[in-house]
Amino acid sequence: MEKKQGFFSALRGLSPSRSRARSRSVSPARSTSPMKALSWGKKKNSTGGYCLSQPELSVGRSGSLRPVMEGPDPDEEEGVGGGGGGGNVGDSKRLGSGLGHWVRGQLSRAPSVAATAVCRRNDLRLLLGVMGAPLAPIHVSSSDPLPHLSIKNTPIETSSAQYILQQYTAASGGQKLQSSVKNAYAMGKLKMITSELETATRTVRNRNPSKAESGGFVLWQMDPDMWYVELSVGGNKVRAGCNGKLVWRHTPWLGSHSAKGPVRPLRRGLQGLDPRTTAAMFAEAKCIGEKNVNGEDCFILKLCTDPETLKARSEGPAEIIRHVLSGYFSQKTGLLVHIEDSHLTRIQSNGGDTVFWETTYNSSLDDYRQVEGIMIAHSGHSVVTLFRFGEEAMSHTRTKMEESWTIEEVAFNVPGLSLDCFIPPADLKTGSVTEYPQEERGKNNAAAHRAKVAALENGSFEPNR
Repeated sequence: MEKKQGFFSALRGLSPSRSRARSRSVSPARSTSPMKALSWGKKKNSTGGYCLSQPELSVGRSGSLRPVMEGPDPDEEEGVGGGGGGGNVGDSKRLGSGLGHWVRGQLSRAPSVAATAVCRRNDLRLLLGVMGAPLAPIHVSSSDPLPHLSIKNTPIETSSAQYILQQYTAASGGQKLQSSVKNAYAMGKLKMITSELETATRTVRNRNPSKAESGGFVLWQMDPDMWYVELSVGGNKVRAGCNGKLVWRHTPWLGSHSAKGPVRPLRRGLQGLDPRTTAAMFAEAKCIGEKNVNGEDCFILKLCTDPETLKARSEGPAEIIRHVLSGYFSQKTGLLVHIEDSHLTRIQSNGGDTVFWETTYNSSLDDYRQVEGIMIAHSGHSVVTLFRFGEEAMSHTRTKMEESWTIEEVAFNVPGLSLDCFIPPADLKTGSVTEYPQEERGKNNAAAHRAKVAALENGSFEPNR
């Protein structure tokens, strides 16, 4: 990659430590951030047409972070943050008002500017909640050595996976060179869009690419197991980080929350930016076969999260049933060209109904180029599907989201990066107060739904209290 004049001096000005330079008590929402200097995330005004928003889910604040959408993200509080990230975290709307906004958007073929703005904001929050800072399925350390290649008394699925990882490590720069990296920096641009919404009765597709939300991100990583990402899209910023002992995330509409369960790497780092952590992630995987992906023959390595980790990540009535990660390694180059993971969460409501949320990520990695001898993927595309299903067929919904990104700059062993750059925010919430989407509090039968729609049309809609 071509280096620019004064590159490292510029990086020091973008260090995440600057965003907390005044005091640890300064909230991340008010801090001077590296993203502000990069001028990402220009606002766009959308007008007319359908708004592909998920029905607004009145999930209350949880003291537990769900960066990989282990259940619906509690991000639909109208009074919090607005479209630009302001407001007080403590302000919340009445339950059911989100349903009113959603129904209005679905009933009208030409929604008003205000209704369109609400739909756009809810779409953006859903996009950022799902694709902003998802985590890998298990805890791994980049300093862990790869298992020694063994054939004797080893199942062929395991020994084959070990051999594939050895080839991947060699193709991406070699273990010696990767071990010399103590910290890393990456900056990129991206676009997000909600491309499809499917319910039991209709499917709405977004055929207008101009409605995609543009923005960018910066990612910092440092040994051992520390990372910080800041992402700005459509005027909203999401921050997430790990100091090696604790994972947290901050959104303008919810504030800062810690993650439940073991410390896990950022999935965005596995998308071609961190080959050493990627190899460690698949160290216990098994080779399950071969597949042609985008015209390239690949080996498939599959990793299943162990029950202890799933239990540690579950919270109250929300139980994570499974989380599976699969990597597709090119037989020609040895590099990782595709990665997908899927996890299933079961939520048992107080009324006795069981609702399931299945989240599936599919990411393609392209444009591998050497950066200081290490192969880095400089572009990619992700398709994320959220599928909600339960006992009633009419409650099934499927939401499809897409993200495309390009990497602008990458650097290793950046001078001046320290532990202070990864300090969690002072207003971090560690309590656990879990609420559920309104439709999961009890049976939401068709008659009740029709009554709400009729009341809305008559102008007398009152949300449940």
